[in-house]
Amino acid sequence: MAPRSKRPARPREARPLSEHYGDLVRVALMEARPAGLHTYQLMVATRLTRSQVARGVRHLRDVGAAEHLTPIIWRRKDGYMFSEDPADWIEYEKKQLAQILGRLTRMITGTLDPHLARYPDDEWAQLVTDQLTGVRSTLAQLSKPSRS
Repeated sequence: MAPRSKRPARPREARPLSEHYGDLVRVALMEARPAGLHTYQLMVATRLTRSQVARGVRHLRDVGAAEHLTPIIWRRKDGYMFSEDPADWIEYEKKQLAQILGRLTRMITGTLDPHLARYPDDEWAQLVTDQLTGVRSTLAQLSKPSRS
């Protein structure tokens, strides 16, 4: 059997379906304002599958930011929502940064630290550790809860 040829890589741009899903999700969220909608509620409101809703939300985040639309945030209690309150945006941003910090910390302690313990002179591991130490400190600072 002859090997199948790979298609040439296409530039990563918004696909028409993603745009359509994003429009459906945006309309549903706008109609629900000021409340939010959880994924299952978005599925019912838009008649999309869970993965299509997720694609729609990703499209909104990618395109919405570029078009200077109101940011889409997520809260456990409310689900996805558009908020006009900058305090909501900051709270969401801090939670996202804390999540990234957690993933980065696990990568450092679970991969880089053992790598350096076994090969202390490895230039790559030293470089990555040095660079990520600063990133880790910055993320820790940025993700701190506000003092009220």
